[in-house]
Amino acid sequence: MKKIKNLLLVALFFVSATVLAQTQISGTVVDETGEPLPGASVVEKATTNGTSTNFDGEFKLNAKSTSGVLVVSFVGYLDTEVSFNGAGSVGTIKLQPDDNVLEEVVIKGLIDVAKDRETPVAVSTIKAAEIQEKLGSQEFPELLNTTPSVYATKSGGGFGDARINIRGFSQENIAVLINGVPVNDMENGRVFWSNWAGLSDVTTAMQVQRGLGSSKLAISSVGGTINIITKTTDKKEGGSVLATYGNDNYLKTLATYSTGKNENGFAASFLFSRTAGDGYVNGTEFEGYNYFVGLGWEINEDHDLQFMLTGAPQTHNQRTTSFFNMATLADYRRLGNRYNFNNGFLNGEQFNWRKNFYHKPVTSLNWNWDIDEESSLSASAYVSFGRGGGTGDIGRLGGNFASSSRFRDPSTGLVLWDEIVKSNSGQGGTFSNGFTYNNVVDPSTGLFIVNDDELSSTDIPAGLERRNGAIRRASINSHNWYGLLANYNRKLSDELTLDFGVDVRSYTGIHYRRIDNLLGADGYRDNDNINQPLNVLTTEYSSDLSSLWNVFKSTDDEEKINYHNDGNVRWFGGFTQLEYNNGEGVTAFVQGGLSNQGFQRVDYFNYLDSDPEQTTPWVNLWGGNIKGGINWNINEEHNIFANGGYYSKQPFFDAVFLNFRNDINGNVTNEKVVGLELGYGFKTERFNLNANLYRTQWKDRFVTAGFENGTTGDRGTAQLNGVTQTHMGVELESTYKITEDVTLFGMVSVNDWEFSDTATGNAFDNDNQTQIGSVNVSLDGVKVGDAAQSTARLGVEIRPWKGFKVDYSQRFVDRLYSAFTLEDSFDQGIDGVAEPAIELPGYALSDLGVSYKWDFNEETNESVSFRLNINNLFDEEYIAESRTNIAAEPGDETFRGVNTRNKVFFGFGTTWNFSVRYSF
Repeated sequence: MKKIKNLLLVALFFVSATVLAQTQISGTVVDETGEPLPGASVVEKATTNGTSTNFDGEFKLNAKSTSGVLVVSFVGYLDTEVSFNGAGSVGTIKLQPDDNVLEEVVIKGLIDVAKDRETPVAVSTIKAAEIQEKLGSQEFPELLNTTPSVYATKSGGGFGDARINIRGFSQENIAVLINGVPVNDMENGRVFWSNWAGLSDVTTAMQVQRGLGSSKLAISSVGGTINIITKTTDKKEGGSVLATYGNDNYLKTLATYSTGKNENGFAASFLFSRTAGDGYVNGTEFEGYNYFVGLGWEINEDHDLQFMLTGAPQTHNQRTTSFFNMATLADYRRLGNRYNFNNGFLNGEQFNWRKNFYHKPVTSLNWNWDIDEESSLSASAYVSFGRGGGTGDIGRLGGNFASSSRFRDPSTGLVLWDEIVKSNSGQGGTFSNGFTYNNVVDPSTGLFIVNDDELSSTDIPAGLERRNGAIRRASINSHNWYGLLANYNRKLSDELTLDFGVDVRSYTGIHYRRIDNLLGADGYRDNDNINQPLNVLTTEYSSDLSSLWNVFKSTDDEEKINYHNDGNVRWFGGFTQLEYNNGEGVTAFVQGGLSNQGFQRVDYFNYLDSDPEQTTPWVNLWGGNIKGGINWNINEEHNIFANGGYYSKQPFFDAVFLNFRNDINGNVTNEKVVGLELGYGFKTERFNLNANLYRTQWKDRFVTAGFENGTTGDRGTAQLNGVTQTHMGVELESTYKITEDVTLFGMVSVNDWEFSDTATGNAFDNDNQTQIGSVNVSLDGVKVGDAAQSTARLGVEIRPWKGFKVDYSQRFVDRLYSAFTLEDSFDQGIDGVAEPAIELPGYALSDLGVSYKWDFNEETNESVSFRLNINNLFDEEYIAESRTNIAAEPGDETFRGVNTRNKVFFGFGTTWNFSVRYSF
């Protein structure tokens, strides 16, 4: 058989039965469209001897006899029997659809994806065909909204600004793996989906594992794990061309081509796409590209190499999610749900305070070595250079931040950009009423200079004004990331398989601000760099897409303002796993991992270059995890499983260094996570049901929460220690095949997520990061917000005739609470009980899809496919999230019971897209 083709994307299943003979059978399993089926089961009939296909759909099986029958199965497809006589290939086996449930798979090596009725974890999987059909113009995480205990929203609504919660845990605490490689930011755990805007184009399968999951790595999958497996280098020649058009001028074009494997074992695959549009939210224009290069070389039967390069440079305007710069519910009722608080017109063209721009290519080289029949070694070396950031405002006009309503047209809510330009350049205009609103010529430079708004009367030279303008700055968050993963797999006996490996990473985060647009001024005077006080800078740096392609350009020579620091993180982890499979329906695993995470901070602005404290010593923290589970297939219909685990999780970077300086937290402690889960499965030819009960407790959390003084307008951040969360719930997921052409889908999750105990910490002023008070609050009974605690879904798929399909889905959301925030009246300290979260109105959304595929040539898979998606079919108006928790009191203005002073985001109304794909 062709050996494992792409270790990032492809790894073989361990053989679950004893190999007693040397009749080697090979082949490839594909779906009805000709796409490979990863994880399809291939079993020698009347035996327990079997294997599973890799992510190219290929398999290799050492049969017990020289002739016989193979039974090929995949959940969602009809079982197929194929005869064999002697060693060799049985060719390509095409399975026909049975129902739409997707098979879950277990893969040895670097990619840990759970297998149905074998791996004892709660999982849901989405295959490439469904991603291609149903994603359309949605955000990638939104596809998982059809699975239990998942809540994904578009958040502010900008391109790629979606967020996802699993079992009530935010995506900072959800492990995201691409081909087995962790991609969560190593400083703060975040995942910015705009950096992966083209990922859907190259995904073979996406699986969400709720809870602690089955990954061997010592990663902190508190809420769950999202495994994304991308394309490999395709070994057969072919390609496709796609065009998609949708609402608000959404346009996506894509082309892909694979050369096929030549006689020397080489193959290459390429993909390129462009996506652009005006955005559903006002003023959120976007443009992004995606590229993928896969090169494969099958050296011999024991070794193969795979090279992959993928990236997605993009830029998009945003409707900010900042606690301090959001519109209120009252604003939306007056100006419409598409209103953008940051949008306006500059010289007749749309201009936005907030603009995200980023390019994060990932390159990997993967090697797989089949040492012998019982053991293999897999290794992946990868590197990522991220360049970019996001824009925002800096400065004040007349003592007011840019978020003030004074700088917006009262009738339209648009930012008065032209008037800000006039003020910055001394031309008067709307803001010339009052000396501090209108810029004056700087006496030391003869230019119109916007001064650092933190300048005090004691450190500003005579003749200079303290607050005389606002400009658009860019916060740069670039990084250099290197990593190595290796896993050794050994079959110890007929029943036991052992894995162990290493996970090594080195990361440098590069953080500073630079001038993006002076908005009519000639320069900006920065006083935050202790090495260059009162420094006047005049260079504007582009945040356009054209500036993003070169990720190797140095950032050292760029003029920097406000702050400049590096965050260095290094990680060394070791892991092991022992798996048991008795071949008679009982499987089990136990995993252990240990990691050392080192943190170092370099601050170029707050410390003199001569000060040795400019660079901190390394702070090394040990962490680890142990988890295990067991599954019992009682018979062909019923199975039960249980799992449990304990994590000692290192906190994020900001918990180690307090106050945004090099102040090391002497009380830093690991966070503790305990998870328990029970599961039941029922499976027949037409009906499948999975049920889960879980409880996860997370103690000693470090949390930051924003606050704003309602009287003075001062803003700050509280850093809390000792936060405890308990999450528990029940989840149901089912599929019922009524006829060969009609399938029903269902999902229900009912959860209870709450804070408890007392949190303590300090609060800091956002302007100069000085401590302004302490925090000591009881969190008992406060609901965990930002995600719906009850969700449900009903769906149907109908195939009235060959090639044609209609699918309809209705999703229900209830018990949705606001995000956790502190009192907005914070002054000198908070001591008491935290404000309770407010409950937002529940809602129901309907999605409709229609597909048709016209096959020209089934042997060559030449075809044309058409797809129409309509999301939120009935234009339901709903609040998707609230960043504040202002309760409604008698006499307050409300909308569906919610105080209109709350800062919220509405979900999108009806959106649509239509695509045409030609495959050859």
